[in-house]
Amino acid sequence: MSNPPNQTISSNAAEFTVSEISGALKRVVEDAFGYVRVRGEISGYRGPHSSGHAYFSLKDERARLEAVIWRGVFSKLKFPPEEGLEVIASGKLTTYPGSSKYQIVIDNIEPAGAGALMALLEARKKQLAGEGLFDEARKQLLPYMPRVIGVVTSPTGAVIRDIIHRITDRFPLHVMVWPIRVQGETSGVEAARAIEGFNEFEPDGALERPDVIIVARGGGSLEDLWGFNDEALVRAVANSDIPVISAVGHETDWTLIDLAADVRAPTPTGAAEMAVPVKADLEAELASLSARLKSASSRDIDRKRQNLNAMARALPSPDLLLALPRRGFDEISARLGRALEAGTERKRGVLAAIRIAPPLLARLVRERRVVFNAAAARARPDHLIERLGQLKERMGTASKRLDRDVIFAIDQHKRAIGELGRLLSSLSYPAVLGRGYAIVSDADGKALMTAASVKPGSKLSLQFADGKIGASADGDKGPGSASPQRKKKTSSSKSGTGQGSLF
Repeated sequence: MSNPPNQTISSNAAEFTVSEISGALKRVVEDAFGYVRVRGEISGYRGPHSSGHAYFSLKDERARLEAVIWRGVFSKLKFPPEEGLEVIASGKLTTYPGSSKYQIVIDNIEPAGAGALMALLEARKKQLAGEGLFDEARKQLLPYMPRVIGVVTSPTGAVIRDIIHRITDRFPLHVMVWPIRVQGETSGVEAARAIEGFNEFEPDGALERPDVIIVARGGGSLEDLWGFNDEALVRAVANSDIPVISAVGHETDWTLIDLAADVRAPTPTGAAEMAVPVKADLEAELASLSARLKSASSRDIDRKRQNLNAMARALPSPDLLLALPRRGFDEISARLGRALEAGTERKRGVLAAIRIAPPLLARLVRERRVVFNAAAARARPDHLIERLGQLKERMGTASKRLDRDVIFAIDQHKRAIGELGRLLSSLSYPAVLGRGYAIVSDADGKALMTAASVKPGSKLSLQFADGKIGASADGDKGPGSASPQRKKKTSSSKSGTGQGSLF
């Protein structure tokens, strides 16, 4: 017989609330498993949530397990999760009552073996290469003679000592060390901050900006060097304005910053050798170049001196260069004097032939004026009258100019005649007589020029400036005559007629 529809069936089973069931399952799962290590592939990872927590799943070919990484743990992870990466996650297995799911709260995560790391490395390398961070066009040349070298490495390891020792041996200069951890979860981030910090230095600041940066670390396994494959570090190296030398690991080791750096060094010591030249070699090269320069300068001066001497011998002497011009100058100067004289004579002859008297010029002006007046009377048009007025004005101007020229010419002639008169007066014989001279003439009035033409006892006429007097010659011929005879004639003249001799 069936029960009535509204009748409840009594049961001995205990009743639980949803929360009780969820809590019981949570305790069972946590007590049964506790801390576990789970291997699986990351799925559904989209990066950290806005809260800083990360949510994703771990899966294999048969099942799927929800996973969560809290914010405080996520920032400390050595290998952050990436989509599709096979990892080994360590943490506590628990449930999430809000959605009836179980999940693992991850404390640590690491790739599932070297193969996974290499796969992750290749994927990251492909991504960064696609962005052009490894292009050769981005790489810078190292400075030949740096003044400051920045080193990003551990301050306590052997690497920094090797670098400083090698730089000191080759070319001592200032080395600035930015200390970082070269292994561990934060090594990549610290190296990236160091490179960005060096780039923020001012060229003229308190701390001088490095001319080149060396990122160095000793050798190690792939896991040990994993921090130098960090994406942030690779971007910092590629975007550095200061040239970067990568010296991470041994020669066979390689990381992503080796591809992004401007130069890759096989070892930290090799990086120091690339950064600075050898001072002794530079000094030797400078000495050699200086000697070559002095030798070349000396040879060049000698060659130029020889060329100058050769050209000097080929040049003619100054006398030879000036001989023809000097001769031509002499000929021209001689012809110029004669030409000036001939030209002056010709002009003088033309001027003498033109005998322009003022009455003649006045008569010509009157005749022309009559002709113009008659022409003006016959032609009455206004333009002819205007033209006649212009001609009259020009005639008046010419007449005035002619009057001035005639007056000037007359004045010049007067001055010339006056000068000639004064010259004639100074040279005439009355003027000579006025200066104390006399003219001696014989009885016939003929001037006597010499003493020999005077005969003793002849009558003479002496003309002075104020008149004439008579005289007779006593025969004395001058200072050579005998003294007694001179004395005798002198006494007879005193006792004679009273007229003395002038000689």
